[in-house]
Amino acid sequence: MAQWQCVRQCGACCHLDPRDRPDLEQYLQPEEMALYLSMVGPDGWCINFDHSTRLCNIYDDRPRFCRVQPETFETMFGVPKEDLNDFAIACCEEQIEGVYGDRSLEQIRFRQAVGLMLEDL
Repeated sequence: MAQWQCVRQCGACCHLDPRDRPDLEQYLQPEEMALYLSMVGPDGWCINFDHSTRLCNIYDDRPRFCRVQPETFETMFGVPKEDLNDFAIACCEEQIEGVYGDRSLEQIRFRQAVGLMLEDL
């Protein structure tokens, strides 16, 4: 069974362009929306994402909406704890495809890390 995990040095979730996420207001509180928008750089990437290392500069102190945790996904998206794994995998695959492409190295690395078959690419 596939098991979600964050893949180090991917960064697809750090592409925050609000044009790609028209439903932000549905799951972010007004203060979170303001924080989210303040984190979006002119290129659509989070200002805390270091492109040279492909790591988050505030990872340990990142906001709630940057965390894949059962309570966060339940309150933000209404995803029950028991559905989080499959939901998170699907979200990551979609985001990685949108940012890097469906046959990108990032997608391959993610699918390998979570235990999905490469033939499904």
